[in-house]
Amino acid sequence: MSPVIAIVAAGAMGSAVARRCIENGARVLTSLESRGAATAQRAAAVGMTAATDDEIAGADLVFSVVPPAEAAALARRLAQAFARTGKTPVYVDCNAVNVTTKQEIGAIAMAGGARFVDAAIIGFPPAPGEVGPAVYLSGEAARDATVLGTLGLNVIVMEAPVGAASALKMSFAGLNKGMTGLAAAMMLAASRAGASRALREELASSQPQVLARFSRTVPDMYPKAYRWVAEMHEIAEFLGDDPAARKIFEGMAELFARIAADVESGREEVRLLDAFFTAP
Repeated sequence: MSPVIAIVAAGAMGSAVARRCIENGARVLTSLESRGAATAQRAAAVGMTAATDDEIAGADLVFSVVPPAEAAALARRLAQAFARTGKTPVYVDCNAVNVTTKQEIGAIAMAGGARFVDAAIIGFPPAPGEVGPAVYLSGEAARDATVLGTLGLNVIVMEAPVGAASALKMSFAGLNKGMTGLAAAMMLAASRAGASRALREELASSQPQVLARFSRTVPDMYPKAYRWVAEMHEIAEFLGDDPAARKIFEGMAELFARIAADVESGREEVRLLDAFFTAP
């Protein structure tokens, strides 16, 4: 029998994961509650089936892929459906939240009767012809979610408790997105001080691979900056026992919030960043 997977929500990552699972024989449900027309269109385009919470509770596996601020609320909502229906799906939380939050989400899901798996997705949404992204799993029930590996996903079981996959995600995102934020901050500072051309030429001369990386990742960040704000706050919480490191990511959250606002308004800083890469 084909597995039934529920994926909430049908955003860029969720819909791409759904497409990969459907291509490999799964039936994929999703919830469109409180979602807009664009989400409904993405879901329909990849073959996802709209379902009620009670129907989602009957899935073999429930995949939570929502913005960090929505993760606990979704777990509470679906835990009520699990308890109401008596179903015990595997609840795989893939959200970019800190370890403490992930453990709290696990407690919520398990109180409703689900088996809980801490998951971290590292990489871009799955695309045709590509293996990625990697889906890391931790927690006692991690092996209950390895069916995802038969559905075209690159699954890696960490053999570690709930919180380990979240810690990996926080650490990786802190390095990856943190470097993009640091690059944007220093390029803006150089531009304001009239040193952008010299900085670009020095990078091109001494660190061409770094310049090539930032020429891709900084412009790619503009439309995502608003989403990265909450993730930076989660990383700051993850670093809670290290005050200096925590401040770095609280600052990153402010930086991405400012860039997100700039994208929606004058785009003055975006123009400075674009000019850094394109000016003669």
